[in-house]
Amino acid sequence: MIIYVNGEETSCDQGITLEALVEELGYEKVKIAVEVNGDIVPKAEYEGCVLGEADKLEVVTFVGGG
Repeated sequence: MIIYVNGEETSCDQGITLEALVEELGYEKVKIAVEVNGDIVPKAEYEGCVLGEADKLEVVTFVGGG
C-alpha cells in the first residue's frame, strides 16, 4: 500500500503498525514524534496504530545541541 511520510510517497505492507514502520524506516523511537493524518500519536500507542492506504505521516526528529 502507499502512504506518505514527510510528503514523500512510501510503499509498505498492508496493515503495518506505526511501531513496525518506524523501525523499518530506521528511526529511533525515543528521538521522534509522529503525526498521522494531523493527529499526534503518543509513543505508547505506536504498536496499536494500524496504518491505512494514503495515510499522511509527519515524522519530526529531536536533535540535541549546545
